[in-house]
Amino acid sequence: MNRLLFIIFWLFLAFKSSMAEVIRVFAAADLQYALKEIAQEYMKANPQDRVELVFGSSGKGAIQIRKGAPYHLFFSANMKYVEELHREGYIITQPKAYAIGRIVVWVRKDSGLDPSNFPDVLFRANKIAIANWEHAPYGQAAKEALESYGVFEKVKNKLVIGENISQTASYVYSGAVDVGIIALSLALSPTMKEKGKYWLIPQERHGPIVQGYGITKFGENSPSARRFYNFIETKTARNILLKYGFFVPEGRQ
Repeated sequence: MNRLLFIIFWLFLAFKSSMAEVIRVFAAADLQYALKEIAQEYMKANPQDRVELVFGSSGKGAIQIRKGAPYHLFFSANMKYVEELHREGYIITQPKAYAIGRIVVWVRKDSGLDPSNFPDVLFRANKIAIANWEHAPYGQAAKEALESYGVFEKVKNKLVIGENISQTASYVYSGAVDVGIIALSLALSPTMKEKGKYWLIPQERHGPIVQGYGITKFGENSPSARRFYNFIETKTARNILLKYGFFVPEGRQ
């Protein structure tokens, strides 16, 4: 009898697991660490759901959603892509800001370079990594900062362009380049904090990196997608965003 109950119990767990709804999310690469932690906390509170995260440049994510990629939610590193998708009918919720990001100058501790000696540190570097400003909002902010300091044209030939901000960070983390302009949220990750040091670029040197999100047309009828969407406004999610250096806009919990 005990053996039968044991079998029934595990069959029940297997059935329950098979019924879990998958929430597929495309997110800007600067959220690589923060959103993973948020998703873990969400799944603890909602064990019936499973969150699958795909990270990349916001522009590439918008293109995929237009082509029918099965994502329930889209987290962009700017408001522009979310607003465009909403106007076109691919995002069904009103565009909403979830965070404001910052950019930093990052170098390895063993590089012998001082990131706070900016922009002069760029002239001591052989290679400088920034994200592609054509479709990565953090790359656009980096380009604006370089232009604000009057050095973009002077260092243009040294630039190594990352497909997204995560790839950009990997270039400088690995030592393939000397200096990187990356997201503060990545600089505050445990691995990058241990290996490098950074200097925060003043906000007035670039446009604000206001980041927006929304539920896609694909996720319109998913209660789980709506739950995760609402979870982003909880104190738990807010504290994780703050931990990774994001500013949380007014009106958030």
